[in-house]
Amino acid sequence: MRLTSARPRPRPRPAPAPAARIGLALLAAGALALPGPAALAEPAHAGSARPASAQAAADRAADCGAADAAKGRPATASSVENGGLSAANAVDGDPGTRWSSAFADPQWLQVDLGSVRQLCRVELAWEAAYGRSYRIETSDDGTTWRTLHSTEHGTGGTETLTVSGSGRFVRINGLARGTGYGYSLWEFRIAATDGPGVPPVQGGGDLGPNVLVFDPATPGIQAKADEIFRRQEANQFGPERYALLFKPGSYRDLNVQLGFYTSVSGLGLKPDDTTINGDVTVDAGWFNGNATQNFWRSAENLALNPVNGTDRWAVAQAAPFRRMHVRGGLNLAPNGYGWASGGYIADSRIDGGIGNYSQQQWYTRDSAIGGFSNGVWNQVFSGVQGAPAQGFPNPPYTTLDTTPVSREKPFLYLDGNEYRVFVPARRTDARGVSWDGVPQGTSRPLTQFYLVKPGATAATINTALAQGLDLLFTPGVYHVDRPIEVTRPGTVVLGLGLATVVPDHGVTAIRVADVDGVRLAGLLVDAGPVNSATLVQIGPDNAAADHAADPTTLQDVFVRVGGAGPGSATTGIVVNSDDVVVDHTWIWRADHGAGVGWTVNPSDYGLLVRGDDVLATGLFVEHFKKYDVEWTGERGRTIFYQNEIAYDAPNQAAVQNGATKGFAAYKVGDDVAVHEGWGLGSYCYFTVDPTIRMDHGFEAPVRPGVRFHGLSVVSLGGNGQFEHVINGTGGATSGTSTVPSTVVSFP
Repeated sequence: MRLTSARPRPRPRPAPAPAARIGLALLAAGALALPGPAALAEPAHAGSARPASAQAAADRAADCGAADAAKGRPATASSVENGGLSAANAVDGDPGTRWSSAFADPQWLQVDLGSVRQLCRVELAWEAAYGRSYRIETSDDGTTWRTLHSTEHGTGGTETLTVSGSGRFVRINGLARGTGYGYSLWEFRIAATDGPGVPPVQGGGDLGPNVLVFDPATPGIQAKADEIFRRQEANQFGPERYALLFKPGSYRDLNVQLGFYTSVSGLGLKPDDTTINGDVTVDAGWFNGNATQNFWRSAENLALNPVNGTDRWAVAQAAPFRRMHVRGGLNLAPNGYGWASGGYIADSRIDGGIGNYSQQQWYTRDSAIGGFSNGVWNQVFSGVQGAPAQGFPNPPYTTLDTTPVSREKPFLYLDGNEYRVFVPARRTDARGVSWDGVPQGTSRPLTQFYLVKPGATAATINTALAQGLDLLFTPGVYHVDRPIEVTRPGTVVLGLGLATVVPDHGVTAIRVADVDGVRLAGLLVDAGPVNSATLVQIGPDNAAADHAADPTTLQDVFVRVGGAGPGSATTGIVVNSDDVVVDHTWIWRADHGAGVGWTVNPSDYGLLVRGDDVLATGLFVEHFKKYDVEWTGERGRTIFYQNEIAYDAPNQAAVQNGATKGFAAYKVGDDVAVHEGWGLGSYCYFTVDPTIRMDHGFEAPVRPGVRFHGLSVVSLGGNGQFEHVINGTGGATSGTSTVPSTVVSFP
């Protein structure tokens, strides 16, 4: 988002002119002395080519074993044609012996690898009798099975399948034969890594050195919070990470100021279990009253009684305000009403009014508020009691009565003296907070979680997952030399304190299988210097399972390419699975910091959605070299989208898309029949060549099922222009006045 070299007049009005955050010197992070964590608080216990194929090649090169892990291992089958065609023949390494089943469907062959292994490739050497429809499945115990690969178009011959997952038992489950005979395999080969050399992982334990836990009797809470703030206030790209956790109870006379990579949370089951008589504050004094870089921080699960009746939360992207109860008002602008560019509220109750003031855009979901005042370009509400009426473009409010599908972020809490993680239930057509009455969901003990701490390896993390453990990342920066593989339905992967995952050697950082109900939340994924084709992948290329009743959710999962240092990734996030809910993400190719430049931190795409029935609520994607968002799955929906086109394009030719000037900020595939979006905005600010023009900010096929509501494009100070808003519809931006061009509905 934007910096500025000029200040607005200090008035609480809705339209301060924005400016770019390029070109101003960043404040250096101070090297303040900070007592060791042990001294601070008690420890806690207890349309383009899809990138996945290229990524798979990079990942295989880094982590796929060449040996046949199935050779000589015990094998069993549902049936054999006769005694000379046993299951063991398929894993004996002899290409002249085979297993053959009875002439019926279904049939299976399984092998016991002896321990949980990371699986990366399966080879089927069929005899003439082959499987036309089959699944490759894996299990830790031989009872509960997960699908790694499925097809209805088996070809026979030798089929080599790239898979991603883990398990001790692997089987081919034949569903339909390709001939009138049975299923017949010369060889069933499996490539695997992470063998018995990785010891078993224990769940539970302490929360690590950068989690500070307070109770109302803890002395010096304010001084401790202030010391962390002084360290983190301007520490935009440093490695330090902190989580401040408050046990249930009442706290007096506190002002917890939040800097970078700092989270504050209550440890009750409900916000009102933990009350701060005081404030949780984000302001912009470190940046001369400019809040457009107040990223990467959060406040969750607390009740506030603000000292002067109004709490200040002046943030930009990647700064969620979740599950909060403010017994007063909320001011979203910095002191002096300087520039601001946030932001996101969910599952919160604000008894008083919310003052938007200088916030250029904002999204509020499933909350209850006492009112909302002011607006700049794009303020969106879904499922919010007390939300203003629909008014776009004047005032710029887009209001939906409910949110179609939502499920709140998992959170850590105390049940007596035991730490647990609450996993909220899915809601449909939600309105208002989820925590009135008895919270709906399930609770998991901390012993069910591997507590990931700095120094943990991808091999150990994957071993924990393969054992059936969930993951709780404690605050820190984690380098992984192979993908973190999430293959078990219902797995929770939760980060505290903006825990950060960095992929080494060009691998994918996190891969989620095509399974039900995975919860990925509270993580920053930071691209490494070697190009990753994809940083986060949800579902393999062939994902096709129906997850409508139990979708995978991504919440507060942020992606960064460059800024903290050189980074490269072809694509930030790829969603192949159906029914995924992407709830609040900021996918950012850095426009400032270290390792920044058109050829220094290259990245083509922010988000590619290939799955059907995917919902995005609170989507922020910025500065990618081609499409920031490309959506080719059917029946996709986006509620709120904020975008900036890449600032650093060197000239018009660099962004030319065939005959089209520029790549759209949000592209719906030409073959998509049904898609809908509400409250979408894109801005341009070309710093190298301000003469660049974009044909449009949004591009979509023109058909009845593809609909948009409340679209806007903005030229920031005349540095580049849009010819239209969507396709050839909507007026051009012009001049230096930073006035949006809007389309109320399309087509």
